[in-house]
Amino acid sequence: MDGNGRWARARGALRADGHRAGVEPVRMTIQECVRHEIGALTLFAFSSENWGRPRDEVMSLMALFVESLEAEIGELHQRGVRVRFIGEREELDARLRASMASSERVTAANTRLSLQIALSYGGRSDIVGAARRLAQQVERAQLSAAAVDEPTFAAQLALGGIVDPDLFIRTGGEQRISNFLLWNLAYTELYFTEVLWPDFDVAAFAAALQHFAARQRRFGLSAEQIEAGDRRWD
Repeated sequence: MDGNGRWARARGALRADGHRAGVEPVRMTIQECVRHEIGALTLFAFSSENWGRPRDEVMSLMALFVESLEAEIGELHQRGVRVRFIGEREELDARLRASMASSERVTAANTRLSLQIALSYGGRSDIVGAARRLAQQVERAQLSAAAVDEPTFAAQLALGGIVDPDLFIRTGGEQRISNFLLWNLAYTELYFTEVLWPDFDVAAFAAALQHFAARQRRFGLSAEQIEAGDRRWD
């Protein structure tokens, strides 16, 4: 969800105003995912690298997270959205951690949409953490090294139990994944748009879905195999 700062700067506003303007596209995206019966949505709200931003901006973002979460959780629950948070929570404010835990608890039984919110998250750290947990299991003789395969490793990641993303959307014109879900994006279709996040609307979201629908997903197979009806990846 990139471009809040540039959106604000173009209007002579503060970066905090850009972040606040970015709340409505979040709400819209969740609603559209529910409407299109998309099963899972992961939002990259704050990266582990974002802690290096100016303190005032970080503090305003943390306050906005708390405010938005407390304001929206009732509607999310009503819509059948299950909320989960991924990332390192230890550095987050106590009130934010409490709101996160409460939101996860209240929505735990919901099944219409699985919503993951990445806060203080980094893809490399995610992979290292998974490797460390598996290494600890091997040290304790709870698991043999030979038993560590891709499904076993993936289960230890932050998105363990959630299907890998089909579509990655990045707004704001930058064309990189910025340490997001590095393992899980292995075969994800990548979509980059110049639209700044506060301007990301229903039409922009529909354009991303149309781009995805036009893609031929091969998963290592040839185009000829796909056209011949090889269904091994269904």
